[in-house]
Amino acid sequence: MNTAKTIGASQGDRGAFIITGPTSGIGRATAIELAKHGTVVLVGRDPKKLDELKKLIEHKRQRAVSVVCNLSDIGSVRNAAQEITRLGLPVAGLLNNAGVMQMGATTKNALGWDMTYATNHLGPFALTELLVPHLPDGANVAFVVSAVEDPERKPAARFGFRGGRYISVEANARGEWQPGGSTQPGQDAYATSKQAILAAAMALAREIPRLRFSAIEPGVNLTTGLGNASGFVRFLQKFVFPLLVPVLMPFIKILSTPKRAARVITKTLTDVSGQTGAYYDEGGHPMLGSTLVRDPAFQDRVVAETRALLCTIPT
Repeated sequence: MNTAKTIGASQGDRGAFIITGPTSGIGRATAIELAKHGTVVLVGRDPKKLDELKKLIEHKRQRAVSVVCNLSDIGSVRNAAQEITRLGLPVAGLLNNAGVMQMGATTKNALGWDMTYATNHLGPFALTELLVPHLPDGANVAFVVSAVEDPERKPAARFGFRGGRYISVEANARGEWQPGGSTQPGQDAYATSKQAILAAAMALAREIPRLRFSAIEPGVNLTTGLGNASGFVRFLQKFVFPLLVPVLMPFIKILSTPKRAARVITKTLTDVSGQTGAYYDEGGHPMLGSTLVRDPAFQDRVVAETRALLCTIPT
């Protein structure tokens, strides 16, 4: 069944911006910001939340279309890519924003893949690969990543992260990580998934020069949640952190807010300079990833292994 709600592009519309994970946090703020520049294609798991956001955007006399997709399910990703293609909209950009971090007991999808790794790396990679042939020259493709993939990142280390624990795409998909990682549940899966998709973004920038690939570290957003946080943490995220963060931001560089991240992401997705292969920090300034992720051989290995694994999934 086709779950997309189609619309037509209007005169003066800059094009469509496809965004995954648009119903909360950074994704929601970015969808609202991007809607000022063109039609937004909202790609997410929850039809009700998608419909609510779609109506909010349309209430502002802007344009939106929703496509239901579970990024941890490659079959769902393939269906979503077909629906997006059938919309026939001129695409200006693709934002792979959706992400999850399981902070308690880890879960796996029907294929036995770690849900964090599938949602943060395998799903976004598959969606991008499926849409690339339909993107016009010069279109922007951006990935929301995380600097916790870097084992030398001191702020991440203070929170218990030990960087990406890459073995191979197949092993990581099974939920296996290099030893010596974090003692906190879910952190190795999250860091490794973000390392893999960052490496893939850099490889694709070299492989497909007609498109503009970039990655964005959105900063520490204390008001958003990536996983199964406790009730007390959710209370802090909703009522306490929104008051504290604006006060602390001038003193703690890595802190950010969904609205600030949305502005940085929107600037990247609407950029017409032609730059590709860039990695931006929470302020929109160029930054470097880990030593490993900067290695072209590692980047190419991640892409090759990801493609090989995805090819094992029947169409």
